Amino acid sequence: MNNRRGFTLLEVLIALVVVALALLALTRTAGSQVSHFDGLRERTLAGWVAANVLDETRIANPLPAVGKRDGRTRLGNRDWRWSLQVQATDDADMRRLDVQVFAGDATEPSASLTGFGSSQPSP
Repeated sequence: MNNRRGFTLLEVLIALVVVALALLALTRTAGSQVSHFDGLRERTLAGWVAANVLDETRIANPLPAVGKRDGRTRLGNRDWRWSLQVQATDDADMRRLDVQVFAGDATEPSASLTGFGSSQPSP
């Protein structure tokens, strides 16, 4: 009588299929996380560019003239385009500043930021 115990070839093949499917799922999840991280990094850098444009505008002229301005800058080894729209408000001593930042030649903004400029000092 042969009392050897072990796995049959079929059991080993089924185990390998289960492991392969699990590894495939993990690979897809990791790839998805990498692409989400790249988008988060882009939005973060674009937000910093928008904040820089807003701050530089307020420092150069606390009450900028109404109109639209465009520019380019480089941050984080990437080229960014920005658009600044200055609008009048009900208060003659205050302006609304809307900044949109685009990655490279993208048509949709990666970040938008709104601020205000005033000729009156803050309390």
